[in-house]
Amino acid sequence: MDRRSFIAGSASLAAGTQITPLFAQGAPVELSFFYPVAVGGAITKLIDAYAEGFNKENPTIKVTPVYAGTYQETLVKVLTAHKSGAPPALSVQLSSDMFTLIDEEAIAPIDGFVKTDDDKAWLKGFFPAFMANSQTGGKVWGVPFQRSTIVLFWNKDLFKEAGLDPEKAPANWAEHTAFAEKLTKRDASGAVTQWGVQIPSTGFSYWLLQALAIEAGDELADSAGLHTFFDKQGVQDALQYWVDLGQKQKVHPPGVVEWGTTPKDFFEGKAAMMWTTTGNLTNVRNNAKFPFGVAMLPADKRRGSPTGGGNFNISKKASPAQQEAAFRFVKWVTQPERAAQWSIDTGYVAVSPAAYKTKAMTDYAASFPAATVARDQLEFAVAELSTHENQRVTKALTDNVQAALLGTKPVAAALKEAQAEADRILKSYR
Repeated sequence: MDRRSFIAGSASLAAGTQITPLFAQGAPVELSFFYPVAVGGAITKLIDAYAEGFNKENPTIKVTPVYAGTYQETLVKVLTAHKSGAPPALSVQLSSDMFTLIDEEAIAPIDGFVKTDDDKAWLKGFFPAFMANSQTGGKVWGVPFQRSTIVLFWNKDLFKEAGLDPEKAPANWAEHTAFAEKLTKRDASGAVTQWGVQIPSTGFSYWLLQALAIEAGDELADSAGLHTFFDKQGVQDALQYWVDLGQKQKVHPPGVVEWGTTPKDFFEGKAAMMWTTTGNLTNVRNNAKFPFGVAMLPADKRRGSPTGGGNFNISKKASPAQQEAAFRFVKWVTQPERAAQWSIDTGYVAVSPAAYKTKAMTDYAASFPAATVARDQLEFAVAELSTHENQRVTKALTDNVQAALLGTKPVAAALKEAQAEADRILKSYR
């Protein structure tokens, strides 16, 4: 079935999930929807199709998507518009920016729009791991949409060439290092022609470090967004392991690895394994010219990954009619059938257990079992690093992580400096 036909025609959902027109008279309620484009693929076409499908079913509402750049650029544009008094009624923002959006009084709590029993059942239907970055202070501030965990991809052909079982991913850090050593190739001059593994360190380096820290037994922050633990022993062990892959074992590119080019390096056989968002799953499936595997991240003291990705947020300054229309669109687009199809089309994790019980998803998972890896990893997942003034706090950590990877600062000193800067930023919120 054509994707647009599926989205426009999927109103015939289970009883109780259809959305009726909200406003019987007058001009349509105009709803500007800021959406970030951060992962490869034709996602904008899917978002356009969702808006078109919703608008057809709700002629008194007109949702207009606006593609606002990266997550960071979208946040800046939304907050700038908020301060000018004309923000978009709806946006998708990183779930980890929740405290920043609350502090700026830029978003309205979702609870205020939840009125019917069906509304309440819908809001309770999301995976708990995703709600950890969606609620605080007894209120729900964001609705999970394009959510993710970090997973490991591997090239099965290169595993075979290295004498490794192509169906077995490394289960722990020791195996991860050993596999990477076997997978790293050098030419006659000693120059590396194929890296064993790539873990990107631009854009979201704090996120990748958080995965390693969880596995080493520590977390980066508390749930209130007031305290960070960047210099704890587990975090130091995590960063040291990452640094050693490049500087000691020499199975990982030295220095900083680009987020955006890591999938391309994987497709071209320059890296045999990579760590990246499950949001790249469909991108990899469409572009890898070789059999590949997908696995949970390897464990140290435990398994683990932070969740990630974006939530729907409703503007506090939007009119009541716009807010209500935005809520109805959010509820419509996150119904199980649509959440399942969104996951199939993009690789993001479907945000509710009910989505995985739909026929579309059960059929897809049967033909492509990798689609359930990130969902299964939610059992071991924790909330993504999120604090007040999150952009500044994560920048302090990112800068110091990159310095350690480049070899310009020792691991302990880099993390101590990041912690001191986070303490300085967060002091006034405590």
